[in-house]
Amino acid sequence: MKPTTPLEQVTTPDGSSMTLVERDGEYVIRVNGRELMSTRHSLSEEQLGVVACRERAHRQGACVLIGGLGLGFTLRAALATLARDARVVVAELVPEVVDWNRNRAYPLAAAELADPRTNVMIGDVADVMVQSEHSFDAIMLDADNQTTSMNTAGNTSLYHPGGIAKVWRKLKPGGTVVYWSAGADPLLAKRLSAGGFDVEVHRVRKHPTGGGGHHALIVGHRRT
Repeated sequence: MKPTTPLEQVTTPDGSSMTLVERDGEYVIRVNGRELMSTRHSLSEEQLGVVACRERAHRQGACVLIGGLGLGFTLRAALATLARDARVVVAELVPEVVDWNRNRAYPLAAAELADPRTNVMIGDVADVMVQSEHSFDAIMLDADNQTTSMNTAGNTSLYHPGGIAKVWRKLKPGGTVVYWSAGADPLLAKRLSAGGFDVEVHRVRKHPTGGGGHHALIVGHRRT
């Protein structure tokens, strides 16, 4: 087994231990010892940004919201897809995650965070969304499917009818919400459809080479 090098550690607001580790050139964020995300399995996080933003690629002044910075893959894909006058708001609950990504000693998202289009807001994505003065062309969220302890009460609410209604209101007419999901989530798709969205589901690979299985992107296009 290849050795693992601990790099950073922080206690999250819910009391969990979050660490950044390096293993044979791969960077991994773990929560209570369990892998949350890694630079090896990044394709589905990239596709979250692509699917949410590609219809806005040439729209002047597009404004989008990303729920969670992670290792920067969704942010990188969104910036690569959107025009130079776009605005990308990133809601990140754990400020140390932003610091780790800004640290140029690690090959993460320092360049993307320095991009003038990027605006990081520290806090729960549900709170950031509601408090923002902007309406969004696209919103990107991590449904998480209860696979880690990192869903807050506010974040979890965004997958239930009341929270979906908030997402609908914060989207511009014709806007898109995309939920990253560890697997198929028919209940979430049903709730989105009942909440005023036309729904489609994309099955996306975890890894560019085709190995490692699949994740799902649950896409809701706001009906006007």
